[in-house]
Amino acid sequence: MGQTPQRMTLPLAGVSVLEFTHAVMGPACGVILADLGADVLRIEPVDGDPTRRLRGFGTGYFPYFNRNKGSLALDLKAPEGKEVVLRLAKTADVVIENFGPGTMERLGYGWDVLSALNPRLVYCALKGFLSGPYEKRHAMDEVVQMMGGLAYMTGPPGQPLRAGTSVIDITGGMFGVIAILLALRERAATGKGSKVKSALFETTAFLMGQHMAYAALTEGPVPPMAARVSAWSVYRIFTGKDGQPVFVGLISDKHWERFCEAFGREDLRLDPRLLTNNDRIKERAWLLPEIERLLGGFTRDEIIARCEKADVPFAPIARPEDLFTDPQLNQGAGLLPTTFPGGVKTKMPRLPIEVGRHDFGIRRDPAAIGADTRDVLRGAGYTDLEIDALLAKGVVFAPGRR
Repeated sequence: MGQTPQRMTLPLAGVSVLEFTHAVMGPACGVILADLGADVLRIEPVDGDPTRRLRGFGTGYFPYFNRNKGSLALDLKAPEGKEVVLRLAKTADVVIENFGPGTMERLGYGWDVLSALNPRLVYCALKGFLSGPYEKRHAMDEVVQMMGGLAYMTGPPGQPLRAGTSVIDITGGMFGVIAILLALRERAATGKGSKVKSALFETTAFLMGQHMAYAALTEGPVPPMAARVSAWSVYRIFTGKDGQPVFVGLISDKHWERFCEAFGREDLRLDPRLLTNNDRIKERAWLLPEIERLLGGFTRDEIIARCEKADVPFAPIARPEDLFTDPQLNQGAGLLPTTFPGGVKTKMPRLPIEVGRHDFGIRRDPAAIGADTRDVLRGAGYTDLEIDALLAKGVVFAPGRR
């Protein structure tokens, strides 16, 4: 795909990645590497990754997780397609795959085959489970949220509820990136690549560790978050007089003092029953209804203004579409202008990190199916005549040619 001047200045410049993925976990891993400067080539079927055509909750999967990548449209099962993959694998730095257990091996692209061709290769397998009795099972984000306790902790008692985003797919992809970076660093010292894995279930368990620790230190079952006893005396959603909700969290005695001053309740600040956070927890039965009445006398925007002036934690209850106009994301560096396949122009979140003066921005919008097919094949040594023959046979696809 080549290196633009901007890409050449990024931390992963010069790292070539072949991405055999679908849905969210694999593409999330790939887009992080791509944003960091790696040359990521997405290998998809000749009629395009099915994720491109998902509807409902999956409508945004492809356009969000596939920026800054190239696209090679290829029939992985055709002998000629296999030859293309093996040629590319000889010089690749990283392979990412998140197909079902055993799929890459059945296709002839497993770790044993590709590492024999390229001993420096880092091969990242993103699965439902790491090594163990479940490793051959298929899994999805929602499956592991249920079996890993996250759905139990998210919903109210007796009503398990998945989180409102693909949190395990995305976090599992992030752990895949960490493993890849570790393997690349190890390769720099040894000259040898390695196979690394990340998995959905173990990612869920890692996120649940704080609740497991709670269970180890207390008696009885761990309550779901909706039924928890908060460690903070005031830490919940309140409703303003305009019916609009706002979250207020007071997690220190200084917060409490400034809150009381901001809302003209010197009597609460001086009340001997409410001097410390633990004191206020003991008095919740009457204190929280009192604060409900207090904040119910202000509109949401008035509550926000007073909390902001007092420097206490607060939050409006936002919807996804509200983020497009959020001042922090727009006046800071949080959103990237993006054009989706089909021409829709919008803004999408960038990587939520700052590293020196690097700009982890958008260098390329999500690619059309097979946008890089011809260039990639030429780079692999195929002549234009050979490429035309592969196109005619349907082994590969490039725009403008059916």
